[in-house]
Amino acid sequence: MRLLTDGEIPLHKWEEFMQQNMHATPFQSPGFYDLFNSTEGFSAEAFAVEEDSKIRSLVVVTFQRGSGIKGYFSRRAIIYGGPLLDEQSPETAGMLINAIVKSTEKTAIYTEVRNLSDYTNYKELFTGSKFDYVPYLNFRIDTGNRDEMIDRISSSRLRQIKKARKMSVCCCEASGIEEVHQFYNILRELYDSKLHKPLPGEDFFIEFHRRNLGKYMLVKHDNKVIGGMMCPLLEGRAVYEFYICGLDESFPDLYPSVMATWSVMEYASANGLGFFDMMGAGKPGEYYGVRDFKARFGGNLVEFGRFIRINKPLLYRTGKAGLSFLKGMGL
Repeated sequence: MRLLTDGEIPLHKWEEFMQQNMHATPFQSPGFYDLFNSTEGFSAEAFAVEEDSKIRSLVVVTFQRGSGIKGYFSRRAIIYGGPLLDEQSPETAGMLINAIVKSTEKTAIYTEVRNLSDYTNYKELFTGSKFDYVPYLNFRIDTGNRDEMIDRISSSRLRQIKKARKMSVCCCEASGIEEVHQFYNILRELYDSKLHKPLPGEDFFIEFHRRNLGKYMLVKHDNKVIGGMMCPLLEGRAVYEFYICGLDESFPDLYPSVMATWSVMEYASANGLGFFDMMGAGKPGEYYGVRDFKARFGGNLVEFGRFIRINKPLLYRTGKAGLSFLKGMGL
């Protein structure tokens, strides 16, 4: 049993392990590892544990930080989707988690594992390495059968979709970099004016398109982009909602965000992708308007939760308070 890092991991073994692992997501792929290492504000490390010449566990750890004072207090390590672990080999899972801790505890203020599948069987391994489990909700939409998918959508959503179509709203894949640029401008305005959360630079979104790591499903009216979604793909299995935006206030009768979501559901159903993962619906018991929006598309509400390890408690508390203050000031 040995630990492999970065270029030591044979690509063919990496890809084969992903195809077989129940926890696989696009974010643990070689393509996303390269993307995170090629765009400003990100870096990534990959670790794999090999046993009997086969990979038994694997992870891509993404390191992120913003610019200026916000960046200093937001240094973080994010594992999107969760690591790829083998239930038949708990020893390799333990070795992988130890590698994650060793890699992140000195440089990242906190390490967060954003689970997109059920990690209940590994909970003790994480908590034994000083990770705390945080309940977190998500919606998964079964897209295998289009008729059944439509039956689960709320009647109000169906009315909105029909109305938008009558108003000549159309949905299509981004045709090139210029349309990615239009999508990004809408998304950036949303993050700057309302969400006040970190957003990668435009190069991240352009490289995603150039490397063909998924789709941009855009919403258009009169040949103008009014919304869309950035969707990583796991070939033959699933599509994911990474970033979504829509000019809903400017075009309230056209429902850009609704149409962006619906277009991805239709794409998944038409292309043999079994489910659409909406990537987050907030914490249980806390109001979260986005959860209400997502619920009306008829998905299954699940709680896969997150694991978080605070590596630098004082900086974490200071940064959390400071970032909340800046957000309240609209900065």
